[in-house]
Amino acid sequence: MSKLRIVFMGTPDFAVTILDKVLQENYNVVGVITAPDKQAGRGRKIQQSAVKQYAVEKGLTVLQPTNLKAPEFQAELEALKPNLQIVVAFRMLPQSVWSLPEYGTFNLHASLLPDYRGAAPINWAIINGETETGTSTFFLDDKIDTGEIILQNKTNIAPNETVGELHDKLMHLGSDLVVETLELIEKGDVKTQKQAAHSDKLAYKIHTDTCKINWNQTSDKIHNHIRGLNPYPAAWTTLKNDDQEISVKIYGCEIIEEPHQLQPGSIVTDKKNIKVATLNGYIKINQLKLAGKKLMDAASLLNGYTFSDNANML
Repeated sequence: MSKLRIVFMGTPDFAVTILDKVLQENYNVVGVITAPDKQAGRGRKIQQSAVKQYAVEKGLTVLQPTNLKAPEFQAELEALKPNLQIVVAFRMLPQSVWSLPEYGTFNLHASLLPDYRGAAPINWAIINGETETGTSTFFLDDKIDTGEIILQNKTNIAPNETVGELHDKLMHLGSDLVVETLELIEKGDVKTQKQAAHSDKLAYKIHTDTCKINWNQTSDKIHNHIRGLNPYPAAWTTLKNDDQEISVKIYGCEIIEEPHQLQPGSIVTDKKNIKVATLNGYIKINQLKLAGKKLMDAASLLNGYTFSDNANML
């Protein structure tokens, strides 16, 4: 078997950790492909992807194609002479790219496939109240997240775990799985397993509407929704306080199991606590951010903000 010549494809911090682990294990990464630079923020400054910043620091060859089917990009890729490609949090590849290397192209996905195929598997696992998830490596084919599975590993999801915490846990779990996958490929000892064609558990891209809290749900569903979006992009609701309506992002929260006769969304406060009525109890808000304000805990907000008697969350 030829010595591995790896091209790595990825964009965010999650992918940086994987690439770093591959390099630590002394694998030969001949090139890195990542998203083009873009303007961001109020000053419209040029922003490089996390993967590009890391790759440049390590002196790796970086390609940033806008069109993966462009002949000039494909010529640059072929010139690197990769015999294996690794994809982590990138975008869908055309067949001319994923089928190029002799040993194929494999992807790391942050779920136990076939469950949670799609763009936001970590968020949806928590939002849906799963107690277990993991990472999967699989060879790419012509559909999204459907290729034959190489390896999987599992981890539990704690009852109060946030998507930020689970993201970091899966990032390190995934690093180990990628290295295990590389070892199998090096030995020529890969045995794959076909995925089930269908799963009811999907991981659609998260949109603003997805993040809106529905207070006409049970406390556990709302709790899962909030922690499944904490810290990013954050669950939100509208606070109606007298004639004022304010957008509020909610971060830390907990379930309070107390019976009540209030309408869902009704707010109950004392000097230190904010509780919002649900179908079967309350959500106690521990951290929140009002539009135009900084993130703060409930006690700090109550120190300078007054809720009317009929204030509620919409």
